[in-house]
Amino acid sequence: MTSSPLARLLTIAAAAAALAACGKGTAAAPPGAPVTVATAERKALPYEITATGTAEPVQTVAIVSQVGGLLSKVAFKEGDDVTAGQLLFQVDPRPYQAVLDQSLGILARDQAQLANAEADLKRYEALVAKEYVTAQQYEQAKTAAEADRATLAADRANVETARLNLQFATIRAPISGRAGSLLVKEGNLVKAGGQPLVTINQIHPILVRFAVPVVHLPLLRKYGNAALPVDVRPGSASSVSEPSRGMLSFVDNAVDTLTGTILLKARFENKDGALWPGEFVNVVLALFTQGDALVVPSSAVVQGQQGPFVFVVKPEGTAETRPVVIGRVAGDVTVLDRGVEAGEVVVTDGQLRLNNGARVQLKGAPAANAPAKE
Repeated sequence: MTSSPLARLLTIAAAAAALAACGKGTAAAPPGAPVTVATAERKALPYEITATGTAEPVQTVAIVSQVGGLLSKVAFKEGDDVTAGQLLFQVDPRPYQAVLDQSLGILARDQAQLANAEADLKRYEALVAKEYVTAQQYEQAKTAAEADRATLAADRANVETARLNLQFATIRAPISGRAGSLLVKEGNLVKAGGQPLVTINQIHPILVRFAVPVVHLPLLRKYGNAALPVDVRPGSASSVSEPSRGMLSFVDNAVDTLTGTILLKARFENKDGALWPGEFVNVVLALFTQGDALVVPSSAVVQGQQGPFVFVVKPEGTAETRPVVIGRVAGDVTVLDRGVEAGEVVVTDGQLRLNNGARVQLKGAPAANAPAKE
């Protein structure tokens, strides 16, 4: 079986140490600079965009009373999860019930008056044909009937208004969500359209809004129509904690010219309640997976005056300076577009002691001038 480049280097270092130890009367070779190394490799690597975002509710509703009166009942506790249609508040309904009853009575009275006016009109129609009444009397009966119809229509509108006000006295949740702080206590007077009684935030599901640099816009336009996964962790959470997984749901239709960024939103089911409105979160958006990315540890890349480079360890144990072209940085690894081949060994620690052609000593391998054991 073929050994790895790193294993071969360790073998060469051990052999050099053995030869130096066995040599009689030969001056010991100067020790190489101690370094840590890793092997460049090709692997599938997601193309990810990182950002900082803010969690926000899908919907926010400020509950305001549509009628005035005494707040006679609060049917929930602050911070409760409420469902759409659940009773929240009760404004004293008795004044509105009285108005409805009065309106119904007036409606019944005017219905009777209209019935009498229409009966008179029918009699006058027959009498005017026989000239028993004048045309003027007939027109007066007709006008009276039309006036009673208009009055009855207004009565029906008053009844409907009174019925609506009675319904508005019972305040129910328009959406499901988490109730906030109670702003008006039971027993207080409330006004129609006055201050909010409570605010409800829908947090199942929840949204996370974040902005990314406009340089990513071409890739967002290319892959944005697909279901792109988004992982977030609260800013206070440990990096090893399990992230919340959601999907990209919105890409803004314009770039913010002040910041040079574009606004995105992701939707999360948030069944466990890990995300909270207003919370800062760390966002990772995965656009696609690059199947054969050439990666090295990010610690291997050195920024020089002529651009980035790495130290490649040659089989004979010397370091070679190699300029590289960086594709992108993905966490603790860097994707290289050019400069290194898969399988080559690069220095990840100890570059400050190196220059082009310098001898290296792998940390953990015996030094070339180490004394031989008896």
